Amino acid sequence: FYNANYRKCFSNSSTREGKPYTAIVDGANVAYFGWGKINVYQLSLMVTALEKQGEHPLVIMPQKYTRKKFYLRQGVTQFLSEKERALFDRLKEKGQLYIVEPMCHDDMYWMLASVSNQTVSTNGESMHVSKNNDEGRFPGLRPMVISNDKMRDHKLDLLEERSFRRWCCSHVVNYHFTEYIEDQREERNITFHAADIFSDEIQGNECSGGVIAWHFPVREWDANERFCLRLPQ
Repeated sequence: FYNANYRKCFSNSSTREGKPYTAIVDGANVAYFGWGKINVYQLSLMVTALEKQGEHPLVIMPQKYTRKKFYLRQGVTQFLSEKERALFDRLKEKGQLYIVEPMCHDDMYWMLASVSNQTVSTNGESMHVSKNNDEGRFPGLRPMVISNDKMRDHKLDLLEERSFRRWCCSHVVNYHFTEYIEDQREERNITFHAADIFSDEIQGNECSGGVIAWHFPVREWDANERFCLRLPQ
């Protein structure tokens, strides 16, 4: 069911023209973070912050949370103001909002969107950002995923465990908002925890002459440091 809906909704991703998406935003996760309800202003702040960092975000949002009135949890109904709904309209006009149909898990959509093929948009060029780039952007793979979701429910639905772990390490970027003082719409600082440049596991890489160099992560060392062992043939 998910695969059929995904193919229907993202089948034109490889032929889509325009600026490629470099950040996939888990809209419900970001809007809900720290509130216990949907905060559309907070979601808008996230999009703006990503754009300032040179990213082109796409927000994945369940249709339910874009309605004027929706059931939030037992005994709680939320109403969106006209200003909040206008923020959704603005994202849609900019081509930065994808609304997930009812009865579909939005998690599956933003996970798959992070690895979708954007051949035409990228003109066949890599979107990955190099370390110490001139733009000051987070290095690593693109698109990156903006979410604090632990993804415990769906991690084995798409990939086997090791591949899923690699995907998380290299694509998922966690975040944190500072608390607002007077108005929930005021600009606040957002802290991002960038994804790893490479996966945190033992890796073997072929060197010149066919020699394999083995790289071992060491708990006491920095995150991007490895113990290297190269065995002679």
